[in-house]
Amino acid sequence: MAERTTCVIAGGGPAGMVLGLLLARAGVDVTVLEKHGDFLRDFRGDTVHPSTMRLLDELGIGEKFAALPQSKLEEIAFPVGDDDQVVIGDLRRLRVKHPYIAITPQWDLLTLLAQTAEAEPTFTLRMRTEVTGLLREAGRVRGVRYRTEDGATGEIRADLTVACDGRHSIVRREAGLRPREFPVPIDAWWFRLPRDPDDTTSTLTPRMRRRRFAIVIPREGYYQIAYIGKKGTDAALRAGGIERFRSEVAEVLPTLADRVDALTSMDDVKHLDIRLNRLRRWHADGLLCLGDAAHAMSPIGGVGINLAVQDAVAAATLLAEPLRRGATDARALARVRTRRLLPTAVVQRLQLVLHRLVAQPVVEGRREGPPPAVVALLRRLPWLSFVPAYLIGVGIRPEHAPKFARR
Repeated sequence: MAERTTCVIAGGGPAGMVLGLLLARAGVDVTVLEKHGDFLRDFRGDTVHPSTMRLLDELGIGEKFAALPQSKLEEIAFPVGDDDQVVIGDLRRLRVKHPYIAITPQWDLLTLLAQTAEAEPTFTLRMRTEVTGLLREAGRVRGVRYRTEDGATGEIRADLTVACDGRHSIVRREAGLRPREFPVPIDAWWFRLPRDPDDTTSTLTPRMRRRRFAIVIPREGYYQIAYIGKKGTDAALRAGGIERFRSEVAEVLPTLADRVDALTSMDDVKHLDIRLNRLRRWHADGLLCLGDAAHAMSPIGGVGINLAVQDAVAAATLLAEPLRRGATDARALARVRTRRLLPTAVVQRLQLVLHRLVAQPVVEGRREGPPPAVVALLRRLPWLSFVPAYLIGVGIRPEHAPKFARR
């Protein structure tokens, strides 16, 4: 016999956990299914932006979040030559409570959200439980099929099924929803290098030299590095071996050349196949897609986690009452996309522009740095660094916690 809940969420990432918490605080029976046994994964989106930190304050867990291990990024700067840089995004110019980006291990944030949600009597989190298919009845999605880590299978019936299971969403595929893909010329390779204990850097710094492009993110105790290269070159990069890769990293990051030996093999280098896509329709009857399941983002700007959280807040705000009344029809679900389409489309358009004007010319050897016209403009009018900071840190339509979820 199938189990029963009001809302079942596939995926315990940022969107799934925030949506589950908010709906539970509205008194909605909600079950989150997460296929892994814990939240520990390297190189997930770890940037928590000012808009998300404000949301955590509104939910009454801002102080607990502030106590988590984290480093703060206050500006984003591009190098100009070997010894200079230009600030393109100064978050200190934002008139917000948290004028910085917090770099926090995503597993710590997800654990905090889970612990907070589990205090709500209508919330259930089931780890080691993977959604494998959808239940349908009269053309409507009525829940999910699942398989646990030990091989047991089962079904959960629900008034609403929400896909928060990422850019390779099983739920989205089973529903027959196909995203529109945008062209992406680059991929990323993630790794970490040691950081000096007395280093207090608070700047996210891209580095560009001789067809090489890397982004250095200061973390607690180490640097997280995104090495950017042409799409489709992962096999060739790995075939070159670790010695060649170390040499390339030392070339683009000469100040860190003395520690590239920390990379012991290419197993320390994680490839990210960058995708940029968006569903034309985020819902089917009885089903809603959020976060990467609705729109995969480039890591440029680190906005993916924050857009996913904003999606979840919008969905909870619009759907809590219909779920309580058992009235989540297609029109109610469509309103979520209507509310979140503009900020999603604007960020994706900005990322496409940055791919074309900044990253692609560098990895193709056509330029050594950012466009000269942009550098000249920001040097002449430094206050313009507020605009990228606002788009990244706050966004076009920031969402606030609904009243029923505030503490």
